[in-house]
Amino acid sequence: MTNQCDILVSGGGIAGLAAAAAFGTAGYSVICVDPAPPITDSAAEGADMRTTAMLQPARDLLQAAGVWDALSDHGAALEVMQIVDAGGSDGTARTAKAFRASDVSDLPFGWNFQNWRLRQVLVARLEALENVDFRPGIGAETLLTRTAEARVGLSDGGRVHTRLVIAADGRTSPMREAAGISVQTRRYGQKALAFAVTHPEPHENVSTEVHQTGGPFTLVPLPDHQGQPCSAIVWMDDGPKTLARYNADIEAFEDEMTTRSCGILGPLTLASPRSIWPIISQRAERFSGERIALVAEAAHVVPPIGAQGLNMSLADIRTLLELAKDNALGSPEMLDAYHRARFADVSLRVAGIDLLNRTSQASAPWMRDARAFGVKALHEVAPVRRTLMQLGLGTRAAG
Repeated sequence: MTNQCDILVSGGGIAGLAAAAAFGTAGYSVICVDPAPPITDSAAEGADMRTTAMLQPARDLLQAAGVWDALSDHGAALEVMQIVDAGGSDGTARTAKAFRASDVSDLPFGWNFQNWRLRQVLVARLEALENVDFRPGIGAETLLTRTAEARVGLSDGGRVHTRLVIAADGRTSPMREAAGISVQTRRYGQKALAFAVTHPEPHENVSTEVHQTGGPFTLVPLPDHQGQPCSAIVWMDDGPKTLARYNADIEAFEDEMTTRSCGILGPLTLASPRSIWPIISQRAERFSGERIALVAEAAHVVPPIGAQGLNMSLADIRTLLELAKDNALGSPEMLDAYHRARFADVSLRVAGIDLLNRTSQASAPWMRDARAFGVKALHEVAPVRRTLMQLGLGTRAAG
């Protein structure tokens, strides 16, 4: 069976669902496919217990997708981002510098949401849009492009003829490979743990990155859980150490994570399952091809530092949506403009996050001291501090 549509979105993760919702809300006919149906219940096996900090520009895209009102009550505002250096020989906090949203905006830096909740709200939006056909359990497998359209073969034997393919199908993107676009990949030997905790001290809407040899330990505010203050944690470290922590008994794990947090919020209690994944940095050689645009991890992958990953992905979608207003959908002019608009900014962000991550892995005392001095210098020079925050927010383009 062959179907026609304006846009075929390959990928039903948060970025793919957001793309389908945004273009569907804008009036385009959309088919969205993903071989793995999204899990939209926190109690279901395999639920994604990670969280995503949606920075200010991401809110604009979520509003355009028609989901912000349904999401807003489920997030925790990020008013302050704090960087703590705990790189001394005893692992205690040496310096702590706070970057306040009020220095650059009347709004918070962003809002933190649980990933399963984002999927739940986005899927509900797709179901409400008559011009969007969401097909979970079906993948995009083959791609044949022509100047006028792309022809996509699906895993159920179906075919789709479309003006534009949006590849949001992950770091091993089948559509990117089918389009013949290569990638550059850097591996760090790190893994990350993600989980939620409760703690006796209120987080007061402060997100904290604690830097120590091996990688950062990041605490991001969440709404209260069962009457207790709650935060999401992403803990990056060398792969074998992270795997051992993933398999550790809960009591030993809680003791170690409380120590690693420098006790900032008091004793930490595990409030969710632990998830684990490898850390890489990756960038596609091009972000577009004939009748195809790469977005999210199909285009770029970064370590989870500074809340950049999914926010860069939503910036991809926002750019495509804007370009579609003034160009023929899927045309060479639109896709070349998309590549130019996103490639330089993403490349600089990937390089910057790569440098931050490699610096955070440093074990030599002089490197630890340099890291602490760098944080102090960035914080104390007001114009530099404001520019850094604007870059991090995405309200100012890199480069």
